[in-house]
Amino acid sequence: MNWLQQLPVPVQTIGLLIASNVFMTLAWYGHLKHQANSTWYAAALASWGIALFEYLLQVPANRIGHAQFSVAQLKIMQEVITLSVFAPFAVFYMNEPLKLDYLWAALCMVGAVYFMFRAA
Repeated sequence: MNWLQQLPVPVQTIGLLIASNVFMTLAWYGHLKHQANSTWYAAALASWGIALFEYLLQVPANRIGHAQFSVAQLKIMQEVITLSVFAPFAVFYMNEPLKLDYLWAALCMVGAVYFMFRAA
């Protein structure tokens, strides 16, 4: 873990949040593909097990990031990363069509990032 601590705080935070979001997306939506015939509570338990790994990455990411970022900045970072992970997941893993709406949502997020990170 020493090599991780040598990275700049934004790199540590963003890297951990990306990894966290991969687990989050699998936990929230992966059961739709792999457990479609399971009961909802079996899918929920499997998702809960996957989500544990999300939290094991997300909590340190926010603790590390809070040394340099406000809570609002951490939240908007999380949302941008969520969309950045979700769109390829939906298209490539869940085989859903790529929609122009993903671009419009991303542009809205760029605006949100601007307002959260601008010098007020």
